[in-house]
Amino acid sequence: MNPDGRLMEMLTGYAASHQHPFNVFVHMIGIPTIMLGVLIPLTWAGIEIGGISLNLAHLVILGLFSFYLTLDAIFAISFLVFALLVAQLAGFIGVQPLAVSGAIAAVAFVGGYTAQFAGHAVEKSMPVLVKHPIHANLAAPFFQIVEMFKIFGLRNELFDAVQAQIQTHSRREPEAN
Repeated sequence: MNPDGRLMEMLTGYAASHQHPFNVFVHMIGIPTIMLGVLIPLTWAGIEIGGISLNLAHLVILGLFSFYLTLDAIFAISFLVFALLVAQLAGFIGVQPLAVSGAIAAVAFVGGYTAQFAGHAVEKSMPVLVKHPIHANLAAPFFQIVEMFKIFGLRNELFDAVQAQIQTHSRREPEAN
């Protein structure tokens, strides 16, 4: 594993703002909830090709999967499986009456972000969303999967390297001031 690669850079930047267990916990709930809130309306527009239904939610997931493949294949495949399950739930909700599915989408979206902001308040760290909203929204589902690997004790060498880089950076920070 390259400690100077793009994956390591992204993981270190993300993990530095997500050290408190409560913040990590609410992100584990908030990110999939936001994904659900975004994917529900995307299921409203779709086509059928050869008996297979495709909608905008599927296209967004495939786009994110393609991007995540450039970072790490194992994490990308894991994301694809997880995201397709969330899309399946979004599709089930999306066929409900518009008032119902729209309300669920709105509550999921707002509720997910509210939870994340609460987590950052506890951690006393600025959400990446505030500084880099596009980057935050593209990267968050990927980091959801990364956190799952960490929770299950998989790829520990990667997380040890991330924590080492965070510690190195935090020791250099006071010198720069």
